Parts: sequence; C-alpha cells; structure tokens
Amino acid sequence: MPLLAALGRALGALLWALARRRRRVALRNIELCFPEQPITWRRELAREHFAWLGRSLLERSLLWFASAERLQRLMRIKGNIKLAEQSEAPVMWLLPHFVGLEWSAPATMLNQSTPGVDVYQAQSNAVFDARLLAGRARFGKVALVDRHDGIRPVLRLIKQGYAFMNAPDMDFGEKDSAFVPFFGVPACTLLAPSRIASTMGMVVQPLLIKMLPGGQGYEIEACEPLAGYPSGDPVADARLLNQWLEARIRECPAQYLWVHKRFKTRPAGEPSVY
Repeated sequence: MPLLAALGRALGALLWALARRRRRVALRNIELCFPEQPITWRRELAREHFAWLGRSLLERSLLWFASAERLQRLMRIKGNIKLAEQSEAPVMWLLPHFVGLEWSAPATMLNQSTPGVDVYQAQSNAVFDARLLAGRARFGKVALVDRHDGIRPVLRLIKQGYAFMNAPDMDFGEKDSAFVPFFGVPACTLLAPSRIASTMGMVVQPLLIKMLPGGQGYEIEACEPLAGYPSGDPVADARLLNQWLEARIRECPAQYLWVHKRFKTRPAGEPSVY
C-alpha cells in the first residue's frame, strides 16, 4: 500500500502536467469556492487534489481484484454502517464525490446485509465501463441502473427492500434541478434526492469516504441521518444538503472532486464560468 500510494501520487503529478483541461477546471472551481484564499494556496490545493486523484485511480485495482478480507483490513468504519438493515424505513445513502467514492460499495456490501441499487453513467470506453461495473458489483447484492433508464427501476427496487446509493452533487443540467448556492455560487443542484426520499418515506444517511495518508487505507464514516431531511420542500432540502457538504469539504478540501464542472449549467443570461 505505501508503494501504491507513492506511485499514485506520481501519477497525479503526471496528470497535473498533462491533463491541462481538467487542471483548468479544478483551478477555476477552487477559485470560485475559495475566492478569499491567495492564488498560491488555491494552486497548491489543486496540485494536492491531483495527487489524491492519482492515488484513487491506481488503488481502484484493489476494488477490482483484492479479496474481501484484504479490503476489510484496509477500511476503518466510523458510525453505524448497519443502519439500513436495522431501519424499518428504506434508506438512501448519500455519497458525495470525494476521490475515494468507489469504496462505498465494499464498505456497504461487506459490512451490512441490505442490498443496494446504484445509478451509473456509462463510460465512453467499453472495456473500462465493463470493468467498473464488475468492480462495483463484486460483493453482496447490487443492482446497477443506467441513468438513461430513468428512476422507475430504482423506485421498484427500493420497494423491494434495496437501499439507494445516491451521489447527488453533480451538474446534470436544469431538468429536475434548481440553482442553489454552493460556496456562495449558484449551482444547478438535483431535487430528485429530496423528492424520492419524501415519496418513499426514506431515511437519508450520508457516507463519507476519506483516503488516509501513506497507504494506510480508507476511513468510511457512516454519518447520522440528516435531521429534517426531507422537509417537503425540495429546494430548501437542496440548500441544506449543499450547506452540509460545504462544511465537510472544508474539513478535507483536497479530496473533493474538483475536476468535475460543478458550475457548468448557468442561470439564464449568465456566461460560462469555464
């Protein structure tokens, strides 16, 4: 693991040098979210992010090929990871896009018994797409629904007792979204998590994945369910979720996925920030 971590950071340095488009996106996102910080601080944060990103890419091989026993040794669980199997109400796991996000599948499927359903975005490379899906479904009972198939298959599985693995913090356009502040910047934010949780009577539990330094493994924090969520007001819920996520990002800013164009969709009349 220490060797893999060192190689991953080297890969991150290479990506920083070669992936110019993603580097610009990361720098712009950090500038928008931390305008009060000097440019040297923002640039160092972006470089550190690429180091963690490189590690996450190489260490994904563990998720694909390592034994369940080895993965268990690499995970440190905090909080009640067994909430879904204990709850009478169905559970939605909220999975923010930190670089260790892929570890949410073994964390949940190896440490509790409730099956999970996940919505995924098909990758352009067919070989990588197949490997990614196989890696996510290695353990436990997992259903993977293509985003283009809509939400109905997910709702059917929730009714059958599946927990919903929901990553809500990406920009998928204005459909079923609202512009809600994220670090003070209007961000196109999905309303579906709140609406689904309200319709299905779900308990909403965030899961945070943190990579530990020096190849020490991963910390999986099964947080307390979000108080007052859902409230019946999807926009207010989106605002609450963004505020909660901001606070968690500030605790570990380099591991948030800054290379995603989080502010791609703009309110009418506003120019692109990228």
